[in-house]
Amino acid sequence: MEAIECIKTRRSCRKFKEEAVPHEILEEVVGTATYAPSWKNTQITRYIVVEDKEKLQKIASDCVLNFEYNMKTISRCPVLVVVTMVKNRSGFEKDGSYTTSKEDRWEMFDAGIATQTFCLAAHEKGLGSVIMGIFDEAKIAEVVNIPEGQQVAALVAIGYPIFQPEAPKRKEVSELLSFQ
Repeated sequence: MEAIECIKTRRSCRKFKEEAVPHEILEEVVGTATYAPSWKNTQITRYIVVEDKEKLQKIASDCVLNFEYNMKTISRCPVLVVVTMVKNRSGFEKDGSYTTSKEDRWEMFDAGIATQTFCLAAHEKGLGSVIMGIFDEAKIAEVVNIPEGQQVAALVAIGYPIFQPEAPKRKEVSELLSFQ
């Protein structure tokens, strides 16, 4: 699949087949995501794969702030990827000071780039995914062993899609682009 086709055809997918995703495929997807750019090549993004049905149900029922779409999506996905980021590296100097006025927000920026790259690589492998941001980080940490020095950036439900969602209407380029 060509890059532009991959970008234009990838959609958020919330309904998956029950079919398991082979670990080899997930390893390939993460291997591709390692090429995402990051602040001074810090590569702070990490991926924790949750396949255990009890953990998935616990996350769905207790960890997404009763947000119905996330509850439904997580309860019926075969795999949930907890995307974490190593704290205090991206956007920081070696002495611990911030490099720019963006301070520690570079961490989330880098995790976002890597997460989108992960989802595009998954799409190329025939997988559907949806990035979710409504969750209780402390409760996620109770269910999933988050390594010390890391924090949750996003949740990504992933699996083989039941159907390919249609593309929503896009804004015109003239609304998004300006020249000075």
